[in-house]
Amino acid sequence: MCTAECNSSQTTNSSSHQLQLVSSVPLRKDLSLAMTQIFVWPFVYINFLMLFTFYSKQSFRTETRYILFAHTLLTDVIFLILTDLVVILSYSSVLMPMAFCIPLCMLMETVSSCTPLTITAMCVERYVAICMPLRHSAISTTSRTLTAILIIWIISSIKPFVDVFILVATVSKEYFLEPTFCHYEIMTPEQWHRLMRGILYIISFSIILFIEFFCYLMIVLAARAASVDKKSAGKGLRTISLHMLQLILCTIEIICPYIEAVVIQIDIELYLSVRSFNFFTFNVIARAVSPLVYGLRDEKFYAALSYYVRCRQNHISSENREPDP
Repeated sequence: MCTAECNSSQTTNSSSHQLQLVSSVPLRKDLSLAMTQIFVWPFVYINFLMLFTFYSKQSFRTETRYILFAHTLLTDVIFLILTDLVVILSYSSVLMPMAFCIPLCMLMETVSSCTPLTITAMCVERYVAICMPLRHSAISTTSRTLTAILIIWIISSIKPFVDVFILVATVSKEYFLEPTFCHYEIMTPEQWHRLMRGILYIISFSIILFIEFFCYLMIVLAARAASVDKKSAGKGLRTISLHMLQLILCTIEIICPYIEAVVIQIDIELYLSVRSFNFFTFNVIARAVSPLVYGLRDEKFYAALSYYVRCRQNHISSENREPDP
């Protein structure tokens, strides 16, 4: 394990404070780590169960909204598992080589960016289904949905690759030889780089929010038309409203590092409390909204999920109730 001088100035301060706190308050470290596991793994289990339900039904694998929903579940599972790995390494005071941390941070950033883009695609799909029902089957095909998912991954991977190129161009070779804690700030050691990244996030959030608001407005207008199913339009409005809530939570997660950078200058104990609150609220809970939106509110998916959760007890009990010939 190297000394605090191994890292850049900002990373050094954060790492040394964390190491000092971990060694001086082990009870708090163990409690925070246990709370992380309690919050993360139930959602990971639920997402895996919903993914199993999705792959077990042929009808789900051919509908656009369920394919996009499964993609959201998959990216959320990857993100939660990787985040939990980083938390364990941090609380264990394990410094990792840059060659390991950079690809890990790039993957976490990519799957994190996939979530708001997929949410936007789901809102557009609901807009097409409600406002253009006659063209919905022609537009929302399986091949086009998979193409959209590929585009989402490409767009999501642009920012981390650009950050790597900037990092390579602005730091010395010795920087990549230093062990460090795995967090995305190691990819943006320069202040101007972090500022540019924040501005790009604000722009992308504004575009996504505009698209979702447009879909919401169009569905509201369509709900007033006599030719549109009122019940379907009402469900679509509630779904997009929850999507917008999830988008806001995911976006607040983006500005959390900037808030934490200010708080750490004030008090280290307050910093760790704020960091824990941000993690549980905007990393874990924000990714629990997707199961709430589709897994529990969708009657068709909920019926299939309940069937597998109960281990087919209903099917077995119905067979047992059949009279003997």
